[in-house]
Amino acid sequence: MNGAPQIPEPLLSVRGLRVAFGTPRHELIAVDGVDFDVRPGEVMGLAGESGSGKSLTLRAILRLVKPPARVSGQVLWRGRDVLQMTEPEVRGVRGGEIAMIFQEPMSALNPVLTVGAQIRENLEEHTDLDGAARQARAIELLDLVGIPAAKARIEDYPHQFSGGMRQRAMIAIALASEPQLLLADEPTTALDVTIQDQILKLILRLRRDLNMSVVLVTHDLGVIAQTCDRLAVMYAGRVAEAGPVAEIFERPRHAYTLGLLNSVPRGGALREPLSSIAGQPPSLSNRAPGCAFAPRCPFVVAECSAAPPPLVDIAPMHETACIQHRKVAQR
Repeated sequence: MNGAPQIPEPLLSVRGLRVAFGTPRHELIAVDGVDFDVRPGEVMGLAGESGSGKSLTLRAILRLVKPPARVSGQVLWRGRDVLQMTEPEVRGVRGGEIAMIFQEPMSALNPVLTVGAQIRENLEEHTDLDGAARQARAIELLDLVGIPAAKARIEDYPHQFSGGMRQRAMIAIALASEPQLLLADEPTTALDVTIQDQILKLILRLRRDLNMSVVLVTHDLGVIAQTCDRLAVMYAGRVAEAGPVAEIFERPRHAYTLGLLNSVPRGGALREPLSSIAGQPPSLSNRAPGCAFAPRCPFVVAECSAAPPPLVDIAPMHETACIQHRKVAQR
């Protein structure tokens, strides 16, 4: 009998996810063949510079990217392909089984509806509760996410809440139907560090209490280290490296991941200038034929310009798309 620990089957499997804009003759590819899995109870981080395709990936998973954009690939949720579902089937999954916290709560919340009305709307769509039970559950949810005096504030409008309270209200709406997967798109953006810490601890507590999986989009590697079990690093619409957080932080195997980690400020007595990655990310209309990171990479060789390198397994559950990964690991 094999004594190796059994890896649970993925709850969500994304395969070859692609989002393109423009015309078929002149496509602008924003997400280019993204693959990753999310397992039950796992917190998966998506990291990378602005414009790397993180938020668009989450929206594509829930079919929130509309024409003229074209979405292809597979998004397997419990064995069913979300991209092949009918619209009523998608509505049953979106908000019910998979919920999303959007990046900016003030623009995501409806300004003319009370917070309570927006929670009750989700409950009406995805549960069998009657009116009184929906109201009681809405108050319970606001209390769960730490809104003081939840009963008194249930009929307040979004503009009557602070930034941190609006983010908590968005989490309450997302959790109304007790989803199995939460997609969190930079949930702590523009919040001060104290509120950021509270929101992250809240998400982790709810993940534990509800046995919920989380995909967390962020460009903050400190947040990744604090909250995530596994990490996928994205660059120019592709996954550059994916694996356990501790392993990637200890021994990155892609030049881009190494550049991100080196740019994080270090503690110590000596004051040194911050390290940065030279150059700029490529535009959608001007991509190199090979590795998109090659023009900025200190490890670049001629082979890097031949074709985009595929993700390859280099260790259990650790993948990289860098042909120089051995040299990167020895840096």
